[in-house]
Amino acid sequence: MAIIKHKSQRVGIFIDTQNLYHSAKNLYKSKVNFGAVVKEAVAGRNLIRAIAYVIRTESEEEKGFFEALNKLGIETKVKDIRIFAGGAKKADWDIGMAIDAVAMGQKLDTVILATGDGDFVPLVEYLKYTYGVQVEVIAFGKSSSGQLREAADDYIDICEDPRAFLIGFRGGVGRYLGLGGKSGNGGGKEGRIDADTSIETTEAPEEWNGQGEDPAIRMSGE
Repeated sequence: MAIIKHKSQRVGIFIDTQNLYHSAKNLYKSKVNFGAVVKEAVAGRNLIRAIAYVIRTESEEEKGFFEALNKLGIETKVKDIRIFAGGAKKADWDIGMAIDAVAMGQKLDTVILATGDGDFVPLVEYLKYTYGVQVEVIAFGKSSSGQLREAADDYIDICEDPRAFLIGFRGGVGRYLGLGGKSGNGGGKEGRIDADTSIETTEAPEEWNGQGEDPAIRMSGE
């Protein structure tokens, strides 16, 4: 489906940080350049809000990562890890991200979701048919929900040019293990994102099993 992207469009981008992190790690054993992701998705339009949904651990080792995102002009919404009886830990931003997109959708012309999580299909459909906004998705096609891709007005597949969006990518594809079963099957200021500013993450196992600390949140900025 052909869509129109013009400079006067008011754009908001909502970034599912953990989803992109795990996809980059599992598929390419590389790290995400969030600045490049935002710049490509916004495509020179009027950026109103860019929000990354992140998790804060007890050790707060990710503080540098949050600061690096802010320097890029990306807001961070932080949630603490929930610790359950028995020691299990969980961190999930899906509902919060969806609520923000709905709350801000009426003030935007285009909503961009940086995620491949199929759980967001109902959100895409709601925004399109209730508010009439253009909904676009940027994600890793090899680990993204097919239904999400079909529901979006436009889809940017990072896998088509991984070098443009990854740090330390040397070519080749890793063995994709899935993102917790969610993917695979399917007041801000105007500003510009400098794609030359990159954010690196620490090394982590290919997949998080929901126990202990999520490796996606052990990130170091700058």
